[in-house]
Amino acid sequence: MRALHVVTLHTPDNAFGGPMTVAANLCGELRRRGDDAVLLTMGRGFGRSLPDSVQGVPAVVPPGYRLAPQLGMSGILSPGALRRAVRLVRQADVVHVHLARDLLTAPVAALALQAGTPLVLQTHGMVDPSDKRLAGVLDALLMRRVLRGAGALLYLTELERTQLLEVLGDPAPQTLCRLVNGVAPAARRSLPEGSPVVSYIARFQERKRPGDLVRAFGAVLEARPDARLVLAGPDEGELAATLDLVSTLGLQGAVEYVGALNHDGVLDLLRRSSAYVLPAVDEPFPMSVLEALSVGVPTVVTTSNGLAGDIQQAGAGRVVGGPDQLAGAVLSLLEPGANETASRAAHQLSVRSFSLSAVTDTLQDVYGRVVAIG
Repeated sequence: MRALHVVTLHTPDNAFGGPMTVAANLCGELRRRGDDAVLLTMGRGFGRSLPDSVQGVPAVVPPGYRLAPQLGMSGILSPGALRRAVRLVRQADVVHVHLARDLLTAPVAALALQAGTPLVLQTHGMVDPSDKRLAGVLDALLMRRVLRGAGALLYLTELERTQLLEVLGDPAPQTLCRLVNGVAPAARRSLPEGSPVVSYIARFQERKRPGDLVRAFGAVLEARPDARLVLAGPDEGELAATLDLVSTLGLQGAVEYVGALNHDGVLDLLRRSSAYVLPAVDEPFPMSVLEALSVGVPTVVTTSNGLAGDIQQAGAGRVVGGPDQLAGAVLSLLEPGANETASRAAHQLSVRSFSLSAVTDTLQDVYGRVVAIG
């Protein structure tokens, strides 16, 4: 089967990391099974040397141009990507769009409907009810049409399902299907030697709450002065404030910002980490947490994280109700015995519940049904 996956953006700093990682993982597994899966996305930050693959998956990556900086990724346009999409959509047996309110994924979804190519949409929590004027215009002109025309709508959580229904109106029930994010199998890391490393690997934006972790880390250092915090990820408005906070609290000697990391760099940092912390709120199903679990890194998340229940039940880390609980949660995981127990639980949870193989089995079933319907 020829499957075209369409994702908004690819950059050297992995700024659109979650959806791109999901798409690349799925394409990679589909290709291992003999399917012809390719990626179409916009590229920025590569100069003239645009990549022809993403995480080992063949990719078409025409340059994207920022038309409206204030709109973030929604203001990026790639005429080249849209031109290439016309041919790629017609050649595909199924078009799998990782849908957002942007100028690539929604138009390509519309192209698939126009061409009669079976369409699967996966929204990653990015299509939710919004009172923003631009969102309302896009929903009225395009989003509802492609959502209603898709052969399958893939959602992660019940919250996302509810939000999709609110945006959509009244879809046919059989078009909705839950598909969790999956990760490739990985060996469990041993407890790192030397000073314990606590890591944060995510975009620096308000919802991710990196400042909460920096504040909490001051309390961690009072009990564990040998601990170190490594911050990684692209800036989306909060990096300067976060680093200023590090300086204000006098934590420069214990906190390091290493910039944005590619996929291999993320896994390398996780393997060196005693604990991974994502203090974000309303996080649907974060790939960084799944990757931490896959190598057996105990993880701290908030109660509004879509993986909180799984982590709590498995004992794979700690779930906190607010920023005042972060320091205690981290300190509890720096104890060697507790860390080893949580590490084993994290790795087992990943294998049992978030196997990329099982996720791809479900996806292939969806593809088969959608293609059969036509």
